[in-house]
Amino acid sequence: MSDSDVSYGPLAGLIGEWQGDGGTDVAPEPDGVEESPYYETITFEAGGDVDNAESQTLSIVPYRQVVRRKSNDEVFHHQLGYWLWDPAAGTVVQSLTIPRAVCCLAGGVFEGDVNAAEIVLEVASKLGDEDWGIIQSPFMRDNATTLAFEHRLVLAGDELRYAETTYLEIYGRKFEHTDENVLKRV
Repeated sequence: MSDSDVSYGPLAGLIGEWQGDGGTDVAPEPDGVEESPYYETITFEAGGDVDNAESQTLSIVPYRQVVRRKSNDEVFHHQLGYWLWDPAAGTVVQSLTIPRAVCCLAGGVFEGDVNAAEIVLEVASKLGDEDWGIIQSPFMRDNATTLAFEHRLVLAGDELRYAETTYLEIYGRKFEHTDENVLKRV
């Protein structure tokens, strides 16, 4: 990996630390739905670039997301991953891991202007998809299957808004687990 003269494309504005305290998590419960207000910190780092098979160069932005419930200040979500930019293909990629033994590789085409006042990043993955897939442990597959994932980030200067939906099969039913928040650059 190198970090000199890296073009992060539409990911450049993410680099830094972000905090938001207006998050809402809508999660499944055995007898219904739980809505949890939360606050979080997301840290994006300049990771340089990496060459794949001497024919692809990706700019990489590692990140760490820590989410705490407002009700008790406990961490209920901790996520590690990368955002990647492939300028030749015009794609953005999010790879993520959560400590429930679930990994996701989500991708999408970036069609905007990297210099625009507002940058929109949209990625998605689906269980069994050949390109943008989901891997999960046998326990999760059998008890809380992740079927699909969609994530939309909107970056406008020092404000970052996101909405994500994880499509689950859990407690004998299908459920759309959603999270959204507005964060400010620290």
